Amino acid sequence: MTIIDSTDYRILRELTRDGRASDVALGERVHLSSTAAARRRKILEERGAVTGYTANLDMGRLGFGITVMVAIELMTQAEQALLEFEAAAVKCPSMSYCAFVSGDTDFIMIVHVRSFEDYDRVYRSELSTLPHVAKIRSSFVMREVTHRTVPPILFQTKG
Repeated sequence: MTIIDSTDYRILRELTRDGRASDVALGERVHLSSTAAARRRKILEERGAVTGYTANLDMGRLGFGITVMVAIELMTQAEQALLEFEAAAVKCPSMSYCAFVSGDTDFIMIVHVRSFEDYDRVYRSELSTLPHVAKIRSSFVMREVTHRTVPPILFQTKG
């Protein structure tokens, strides 16, 4: 693991709030010159602490008002089956997140759809066609309580 000091954590905290911050603005917020802020940002990027920058989209306002948490169990957890499932899952256009998990479920996916009818289409054309699937359980998000990209604990004891 790369050693990150308190100044780096302040930079990371500011970048999670505004990834588009200029080096001048970033430097002002963390009490560094713009040159020093730019240098440190570049180092954090090169070391992989910052993996990219994205825009946060409101899926509801874009017509995808239903979020579905999908739990998928496979028929087998053999390495080849896992690899084949993962390769196919990545190609699902309605899915924004997929993870191999422990417990009684093998994979958790997050799917975004326009309506319940749209989910029926996604279920039939995307999810049920995935290889090695034994069981699919869907839970519809009723209300999003919070949606963080980084848990606040990362910054509680740092800088």
